[in-house]
Amino acid sequence: MSGIPADQLARHITDWLRARADDAGALGAVVGISGGVDSATVAALCLRAFPQTTLGVLMPCHSDPRDLEDARIVCAALGLASTTVVLDAAHDALVNALRGSAHFAEHRLALANLRPRLRMTSLYYFANRLNRLVAGTGNRSEAYVGYFTKYGDGGVDVLPIGGLVKADVKALAAALGVPRAIVERTPTAGLWPGQTDEAEMGLTYAALDAYLLGGTAPADVRARIEQLHAASEHKRQPPPIPAIPR
Repeated sequence: MSGIPADQLARHITDWLRARADDAGALGAVVGISGGVDSATVAALCLRAFPQTTLGVLMPCHSDPRDLEDARIVCAALGLASTTVVLDAAHDALVNALRGSAHFAEHRLALANLRPRLRMTSLYYFANRLNRLVAGTGNRSEAYVGYFTKYGDGGVDVLPIGGLVKADVKALAAALGVPRAIVERTPTAGLWPGQTDEAEMGLTYAALDAYLLGGTAPADVRARIEQLHAASEHKRQPPPIPAIPR
């Protein structure tokens, strides 16, 4: 864990969430529930901060049926109010519109990234309507190597677990009552059938976490992490603005 007991860490993050909502004049939080440990942990924290005003949004988009099943398990286990938005038709309509462009091509990553961007749009609909913050589900490990979609799952108002490496998220999740099967589930963004986080990154979370926490790592692992970090720097920065001469 991060060096403090789980209950104290949870209290610290929930107090922080309430302060951010107060700053924004917001009434609660909206969280996309994927069926994975990160979104489950964020949902549990938001429920502690906003027991009556946290909404989980399930957004299948040509997804593995297990993702929706696990998302429902999370909502039931946490007692989380939820709504489901099926994005299959919206996705297909957008892809068909893009196919009308002379520049369209069957590019797997470009097409896969449409899904998190459609989900971001859906979350902000509910956040705007209900006057709530969009609580992101990214963790420190993913942020460092840019393992998120710019203006997709990276398009959020707050990142409650953004300071925790993956192992810390899993430990906190267990303490918060997230079902063990969810905590131990193989991490995947569900971008395409059989896709997993570690295979796409070319790294294990264990190696990435150890590196970020100051541990030793083989030269090839260090090089891979820093290559990903450098290539994704633009994702962690606001859009650049040129200085205008006066």
